[in-house]
Amino acid sequence: MTSRERVMRMSVEQPLWRALTAYRVLAVVYAIGLFATAYGHFVRPWLALGYYAVLVAWTLATLPRVANAAACTKRFLAVDLAVALTGILITPLADDPGRIASGGPTLPSIWTAGAVLAFAVKGGWRWAAVASTLVAVANLIERGSPARDTVHNVVLVWVASIAIGYVVEVARASERTLARALEIEAATRERERLARDIHDSVLQVLAMVQRRGAVLGGEAAELGRMAGEQEIALRTLVSGGLVPVSRISEDAAEGALVRAVDEPEAEDPGVPADLRALLAPYAGARVSLAEPGAPVELPRAAAREVAAAVGAALDNVRAHAGDLARAWLLIEDEPDEVVVTVRDDGPGIPEGRLAEAEGEGRMGVALSIRGRLRDLGGSADLISVPGQGTEVELKVPKNARVTDVTRPRGKAAGHG
Repeated sequence: MTSRERVMRMSVEQPLWRALTAYRVLAVVYAIGLFATAYGHFVRPWLALGYYAVLVAWTLATLPRVANAAACTKRFLAVDLAVALTGILITPLADDPGRIASGGPTLPSIWTAGAVLAFAVKGGWRWAAVASTLVAVANLIERGSPARDTVHNVVLVWVASIAIGYVVEVARASERTLARALEIEAATRERERLARDIHDSVLQVLAMVQRRGAVLGGEAAELGRMAGEQEIALRTLVSGGLVPVSRISEDAAEGALVRAVDEPEAEDPGVPADLRALLAPYAGARVSLAEPGAPVELPRAAAREVAAAVGAALDNVRAHAGDLARAWLLIEDEPDEVVVTVRDDGPGIPEGRLAEAEGEGRMGVALSIRGRLRDLGGSADLISVPGQGTEVELKVPKNARVTDVTRPRGKAAGHG
């Protein structure tokens, strides 16, 4: 069965454009009605008739232009406003001066508000402020003096258009935020579906290979061990993993954006990082990881140094306790510090072996582990009992800063 793609389009602006279209038609009818009722008072009715002919033709011809934001271009808005301003400015030439002095309407009347509202819906409150200010200037020129009724009408148009423009900006930002949220929700559902499919097939096969390999032994046991490691890695991946996803939210006049971005490599080393995410790759069939449910944050550079120290400790486990040795990682988030414990079930370190290794120039523990923690202002304590394994306890303050990152980053060559 072929899948169907469902596309949803949302627009809080579209009803405003439809309302504006209807308003422009009704406004031009209203303006012509006012002219018809006062025809006898006009000193140059032919001028008014010519203007109304242009206004009707322009209104009907540009209805598609106010159907949506894409069609309503800046050039159209400029010409549209010019038609309204022209009507206001030629009113004293067509109408009786007495009617104008007594507060009579301009030729375009309330049609002018439609031109200003188009600016508001298209560009927000800033565009609306510019357009309404130009209309206000034209009205004051037409009247000749700032009469109370003229000022009242100017302020009303100015405030109303700016308010509508602001509401449009907020609605547009909310719309984009909602669209992004729905997109994230759809992606999450798809990821959950894939996780279920993988769990029902691949993970079960890997688990079966691990069990059967352990029973058969020999090369099959090694294959089973590798299958077990891949099962753990894949299970961590499909369950969401521990790698944090940054949610960057922006709510600006151009709209709200929510971007999902991976943690970049070249970031400020002081930016917090989740230590769990850096230690998660060490978990496997032979390495168990226990961590708090909440993020364990350290400055990024400090977190990487701790992770490198943990890696050096695990290298020592593999080198001296064997591939079959088990290790346990424990992350503890204390109020002022973070404690990471690495414990294994190997044979342990004979007494005096570390001092002997340092004398031989093998500085794995001294530099790769203790040196890193010392530079962070922390400490590394190593406890080992022959025959009972080794435990390395790493402590680092939460405000740790790396003071020296010049040491070799290679793997530790041994317990020394």
